[in-house]
Amino acid sequence: MVLQNLNYPLDFTFKITTLSSDFNITDRNGNYVAYVRQKMFKLKEDVIVFNDESRSKELFRIQANQWIDFNASYSMTDLESGKNFGRLARRGMRSIWKSQYDIVDQNDQVKYQINEDNAWTKILDGLVGEIPVVGMFTGYFLNPSYTVKDNVGKEYFRLKKMPSLFGRKFQLDRLIDIDDSDESLVVLSFLMMVLLERARG
Repeated sequence: MVLQNLNYPLDFTFKITTLSSDFNITDRNGNYVAYVRQKMFKLKEDVIVFNDESRSKELFRIQANQWIDFNASYSMTDLESGKNFGRLARRGMRSIWKSQYDIVDQNDQVKYQINEDNAWTKILDGLVGEIPVVGMFTGYFLNPSYTVKDNVGKEYFRLKKMPSLFGRKFQLDRLIDIDDSDESLVVLSFLMMVLLERARG
């Protein structure tokens, strides 16, 4: 099972009616791409990607390699074939102010990086978010974006947090074509990163 030939942009829309961090992924025509569910009360991150909200078929699994996620990496497995796609690795200390992640392939080679475009957006969101009443509306005007680049700096994808009251919607767009073998790796990396970034606030 792979995620390719997708109709971009993709919308990541979080459900606000569940305690767990569940979200739908739909394409530009509103068709289901996947349904993502993060298992609750786990010491390590454990995420299952289903075919749709019915959860009738498990497509992928993403699991953290350690309890504390400061330098954790997140392995991605195709549940149909048992194939390991690679992993997403946070860049530890360098990610405190500006989020940075490495996308590592199945051969343990760093192929792409995800970088937050403007660190000040997150800092302002944290500061303004503490102001009574005003803080409730930061989701409408303080929305970070993240770009995927390869090792020579070529840009392939951009993810944007869309204006909303609860910060529940993100949109992923492909800027240029990418190898089919890498598309699933990048999309899975983004959906894991969204969960991590929302947890950080």
